[in-house]
Amino acid sequence: MLCIAIKLPISYKNKNYVNSIFGGSMFSATDPIAMTQLISILGDNYVVWDKSSEIFFKRPAKENLYATFTFTKEEVQAIIDNVATEKETTITKVISLTSKDKTITYCEVHKVIYIASKAFYKEKIKRHNKKNKHL
Repeated sequence: MLCIAIKLPISYKNKNYVNSIFGGSMFSATDPIAMTQLISILGDNYVVWDKSSEIFFKRPAKENLYATFTFTKEEVQAIIDNVATEKETTITKVISLTSKDKTITYCEVHKVIYIASKAFYKEKIKRHNKKNKHL
């Protein structure tokens, strides 16, 4: 299992009018991690991009928040296998921001991530640019 853990401390810099953590702070705390983690795991032969994200608030956060970003070896192998056969794929990762003991979930972020072989992606961009050049 490949994990990254983060802490989003509550402070005067990220509290809103009602003294809970701004939703934007929660969202941005999770934004780059899954994508960059996957880039590091897969290596230079792949292209990885965030496609979309959604945040689902469960309750106001008035304490430090914690999240763990995990890719299992099985998930990574499934991505590699899908890209080998399909040349590109998307996955959805769900990240929860929780209390330290993980008993309370304050929000969930659903991230859709695009993965392709670098060779396929370069050709796809080249075809796209050729097509748009004639417009």
